[in-house]
Amino acid sequence: MHGVFLDRASLDLGDLDFSALTHALDRFTGYAATAPDEVAVRIRGADIVIVNKVVLDAATLATAAALKLICVAATGTNNVDLEAARARGIPVVNCRGYGTPAVAQHAILLMLALSTNFLAYQRDLAGGAWPRAAQFCLLDHPIRELAGKVLAVVGWGELGQGTARLAEAFGMDVRIAQLPGRPAGPGRVPLDELLALADVVTLHCPLNDTTRNLFDAARLARMKPTALLINTARGGLVDEAALAGALRAGRLGGAGFDVLSTEPPRAGNPLLAADIPNLIVTPHNAWGSVESRQRMLGQIAENIRAWRGGSPLRVVV
Repeated sequence: MHGVFLDRASLDLGDLDFSALTHALDRFTGYAATAPDEVAVRIRGADIVIVNKVVLDAATLATAAALKLICVAATGTNNVDLEAARARGIPVVNCRGYGTPAVAQHAILLMLALSTNFLAYQRDLAGGAWPRAAQFCLLDHPIRELAGKVLAVVGWGELGQGTARLAEAFGMDVRIAQLPGRPAGPGRVPLDELLALADVVTLHCPLNDTTRNLFDAARLARMKPTALLINTARGGLVDEAALAGALRAGRLGGAGFDVLSTEPPRAGNPLLAADIPNLIVTPHNAWGSVESRQRMLGQIAENIRAWRGGSPLRVVV
């Protein structure tokens, strides 16, 4: 079996062990990146294609007569035409749960940085404010504890539960949001009701037609003016212009985002403006610990071995 990885550099920084993957294949070819006009040529003759964000559309799949398996090096599969793969009898498998520790700790990192005004104090220190201080410490920016604060978890899957476990270790009062249109579950609190109670809201739900712009201007207005909004899920869950406006107007305490609606944001983004207070944006790297990326690589190899053995795992279609 010949396997081709089309965008290896999206996963590997030269710090991963590929032995499990190469042992799962008879022949392996890895490309750092693949442009759209290179895809068809590079997968022609391949039995297995491994892809993170490179698009595999219907036209491309139609040219890959030998293709037998698509391995997505991610959980999301929106870059693959699943119906075209199904029609051609090509199974699509993905990776799941590989980044839970990394994403959960990043969500907590954003909560801590905002609650302690960490970046503001770092700017003060760099500007020489401490040597000029009248007393032994600087207390120019409010510092708040996470202990005792109500955390609303929106999306009670692997990542939401992982973040909740860490939050409970900090003494937070974890509540689970019931998403609009979803059936009530044990311990769930309707989202709009919970927003009025929450000190911190953390997003871990998928982006789809029912969750796009879930946090619009109206829903942001339901939150406490001191509340924090954390998003390590998908940028499209939040109306970014409305969030920027709420932060500028002081109607929200702060926000920490690892995701934007378009990535990379080559045409700009409302949340990248320099004048927005109490906002931290990180470049969609919450998942990217070396341990997380190695686990993903291990799942890809496991998916291939399982499929070759006749008992495929993590099948999407």
